[in-house]
Amino acid sequence: MTVDWAKEMRELVGEDRLVLHPDQVGKLSKDYYWYSPVLEPLLRDKRADGVVVPDSEEQVAQVLAFACRNGIPVTARGAGTGNYGQAVPLEGGIVLDLSKLDRVLRITDGYARVQAGVRLGALEKRLREQGKELRIYPSTFMKATVGGFVCGGSGGIGSITWGNLWDGNVLEAVVYTMEETPRRLVVGGSELAAYIHNYGTSGVLTELTIPISDRVQWRQTVAQFDDFESACRFAFAVATDDSIRKRLVSPVEWPIPSFFKPIAKKLEPGSSAVLMETEEGSEEALAAHAASFGGRIGYVIPSDQYRKVIGLSDFTWNHTTLWALKADSSLTYLQAGFHPADFLRQIAQIKAVFGDEVLMHLEFMRSAGTVVPAALPIVRYTTRERLYEIIAFFRAIGVGINDPHTWTLEPGGRGELEAMLAAKRANDPRGLLNPGKIRVPSAMTTEE
Repeated sequence: MTVDWAKEMRELVGEDRLVLHPDQVGKLSKDYYWYSPVLEPLLRDKRADGVVVPDSEEQVAQVLAFACRNGIPVTARGAGTGNYGQAVPLEGGIVLDLSKLDRVLRITDGYARVQAGVRLGALEKRLREQGKELRIYPSTFMKATVGGFVCGGSGGIGSITWGNLWDGNVLEAVVYTMEETPRRLVVGGSELAAYIHNYGTSGVLTELTIPISDRVQWRQTVAQFDDFESACRFAFAVATDDSIRKRLVSPVEWPIPSFFKPIAKKLEPGSSAVLMETEEGSEEALAAHAASFGGRIGYVIPSDQYRKVIGLSDFTWNHTTLWALKADSSLTYLQAGFHPADFLRQIAQIKAVFGDEVLMHLEFMRSAGTVVPAALPIVRYTTRERLYEIIAFFRAIGVGINDPHTWTLEPGGRGELEAMLAAKRANDPRGLLNPGKIRVPSAMTTEE
């Protein structure tokens, strides 16, 4: 591939920092958008003109300045494990691959300061060696970067205790603006709302400070139930039992457990399952809760095997969707938020209408301090129209949907979209950062 800016860019960052080979550019222009049968045909042919892989903040600033001067769109990328086309360039230009900004800058008793390209799995390993651990992370943590998680994620393993990204799980960020002379912003407090889950539209994050916690010896346990309602009641009891320290509480409706091929033989056929990570010593409490709801403890991974064998978190959050797709390519998923107290009635309504067309699994988490059931339901896909009929039904009964079948940022409940729009106006006056991913009002211009 030859692009008219390649020679200048090569002189700017060096030959080894510029990727122009079509196969590599194509690979680095994709993420996991193919989870969605709606997005897959729309995004499969989108690609950058070239990829730049900076290894310093100075190079990030140089690339942004060059791109701004020449009107070239820039799409920031971490490891590409996002699911909505966040890292797919809709208008060509440059993919800015931040994976080589991978230095751990400082670890203290309470936080880690790292460059955006640090992989969460590597950071977790290092922290645990020092008696610490991550507070929250996605199921893709072995590949995902800190910057990619902050800019494209929301919650994950650990969210049952620590909440999602907005719940104090980002302390500070270094952000570069898209201007002819890029500014280096150090952002904290309420200003972070403009940059968390921003898809790189309001600024390029190069460094993050995140809180960490003391290492826990995590025991992984599967509880089995004859029906999904009992599994959910048990999971809610565990999720709200503050005497049990936990990292994961995930009830999964049958036949979803049958999709988990590496551990399927260890699970009861026909039974709904609750996958958990709880502190060593919580065995009796879990067994008592299980018995209260007609369940029993099944497969257990003791704490001395943590990270030494495939873990239960590898089958939760959106990894559940991945295992479902491996079993049946006609399946897809939704992202839903249920009522914190009335979720069982909502689930019953969904099952009464859709049956096995919609298979349920929940992820209990805290949001602003309240235990809530988030969900990534598995949906049998037939047509786009039918998919949006299902979404409309969810919304009609009070179940919130964050649509995973669109690449645009949608309004959230905390005003973060408004903050992003204001930051985008200030930081990206030419609209070159990941264009098409945030709906900028037509009245929003750089001129007054």
